[in-house]
Amino acid sequence: MKIHVSAAKLAALAGAAAVGGFVYLIAPGSIRKKQRAPFQNRNFAHRGLHKRDKSVPENSLAAFERAASYGYGIELDVQLSKDGRVVVIHDDTLNRVCGVDARVDSKTFDELRQLRLCGTDETIPLFSEVLKTVRGRGALIVELKNGKRNRELCEKTYAMLRRYTGDYCIESFNPFIVRWFRLNAPEVVRGQLANPPKDYNGEVSPVSAFLLGNVLLNFLARPQFIAYKIAPKPFSVKVCEALGAMKVCWTSHEWANERGNDTVIFEFYKPGLKFSRQRKLLRAAGR
Repeated sequence: MKIHVSAAKLAALAGAAAVGGFVYLIAPGSIRKKQRAPFQNRNFAHRGLHKRDKSVPENSLAAFERAASYGYGIELDVQLSKDGRVVVIHDDTLNRVCGVDARVDSKTFDELRQLRLCGTDETIPLFSEVLKTVRGRGALIVELKNGKRNRELCEKTYAMLRRYTGDYCIESFNPFIVRWFRLNAPEVVRGQLANPPKDYNGEVSPVSAFLLGNVLLNFLARPQFIAYKIAPKPFSVKVCEALGAMKVCWTSHEWANERGNDTVIFEFYKPGLKFSRQRKLLRAAGR
């Protein structure tokens, strides 16, 4: 018995399979309303509320205290020192913020502690010190930096977050770091950081830049939000957001970026605060 399938039906089946495969690749993880609440319509100070003139350096305890006192959420970066301490610093080298030509992971924490941030008295803090400074006064977005000991970084960061009483979520450019949290800490809200493919600037191969910039590796970690650099978003990111991913943008330098996003990571200005608790803190501080 012959089964005749028209070319049109075959094309329709192929099209449906292609759409299904595309959705499978980019679909986000589910997120409940209660999980979204600490981050929804919130402004997060990028690396703390640091100052353009560097008198309050980025990722310093002073910057985190300043952000918490204003009532902002806080975005920060963690990585490992040579001796396995979780430290808070963005770059993988010390050149820009400490004036030292060395990698962060080539120094022990005691060695890092001797350095000063941007010529101030501030030093590179431990993640544990930041948690004690913030004390739950603002939600945290913790970016785990990609390195040679990603599993160790995930395990140690999560161990500290589990004991923290404030709100937090994690994010990373590396989908395998995000995947670690999906498999080992599914209760933690997780996000995928991404750039437009051209903005990876040779840090990864062109193929990897295409896959990462178009969130085509979401099937690995099922991130619940996409933290996308402020730029025109590719179709795949828009579809992922339409499927339920929270919209997080970075790094904002103007108020207008609050439109069309769920969460804004900002620096060098003080955006409007949308919650009564935040407005009350500002009035109490006379700011």
